[in-house]
Amino acid sequence: MRAAALATIAAVLTLPLPALAEQVTIQTATGPVALESAPETVVAFDVPAIDTLEALGVRVAGIPAPHFVSYLDDVAEQAKVVGSLFEPDFEALAIMAPDVIIAGGRSSAQVEPLSKVAPTVDMTIWGGDAVGQVKARLAAYGALFGVGDKAEALASELDAKLAEAETAIAGKGDALIVLTNGGKVSAYGADSRFGWLHRALSLPEAFPDLTAETHGEAVSFEFIAEVNPDWILVIDRGAAIGQSGEAAAATLDNPLVAGTKAAQTGQIVYLDSGPLYISGGGIQSMMITLDEVIAAFSDGES
Repeated sequence: MRAAALATIAAVLTLPLPALAEQVTIQTATGPVALESAPETVVAFDVPAIDTLEALGVRVAGIPAPHFVSYLDDVAEQAKVVGSLFEPDFEALAIMAPDVIIAGGRSSAQVEPLSKVAPTVDMTIWGGDAVGQVKARLAAYGALFGVGDKAEALASELDAKLAEAETAIAGKGDALIVLTNGGKVSAYGADSRFGWLHRALSLPEAFPDLTAETHGEAVSFEFIAEVNPDWILVIDRGAAIGQSGEAAAATLDNPLVAGTKAAQTGQIVYLDSGPLYISGGGIQSMMITLDEVIAAFSDGES
């Protein structure tokens, strides 16, 4: 019996040990974080993250609803709903048992409670250096999911698109970025959430002294008339969140705006609001907006 026991022990000792999970340290909005590499069950509460992960070919198992932007409908069709952008469904998350949770932006306040369910990272993208942050997120996801080559290829594609847009914009005048919300209008400068359009594309600000408020600086139609920009880039918040009400074109349809250089030369550009307002910071979102800018400024006159 002793010989049999020893043989059993020897057999057990020769069994292969389970592989230890490798760790990778990635940069997040709050600093470096170590995670187990190649997580399989991924939940994302950040729409820009969902955008970029899809572009990298990473399957996302759980997302919030609604996700607002139609170009991510294919992701939603194969993912489970795990709450909203602001309120996670902790019961659904417990059942899913994700390997990693990605939060950011509107869901960044939930990082701490989500961390009790699974390792959670804050991948918020914010401020005028959005392009630098987009590249940093690409590199982080590339390292985490083992798709570094895809991440580098997307970063190169982004650089080419940025250069094309900057060339289209050169010498075409200044611009004012405005967001409409029903009948209200806010303006955004180079340090704002949409400021990368100024900073990364060398697009001159029509009014350089705007404050970098989260919801922009409230302005009047008289302000727009006084600034008299060569271009007005418009984001319709209501359209972005699927809200009925006064559309941006109707809001800006008044004599004060009509008298600006932008209106007189047909250089009021209504950007696709969902990619900018909801998924801004996703690699696909940024490409969508850059294509719109290239098309608008290539047709515009200096």
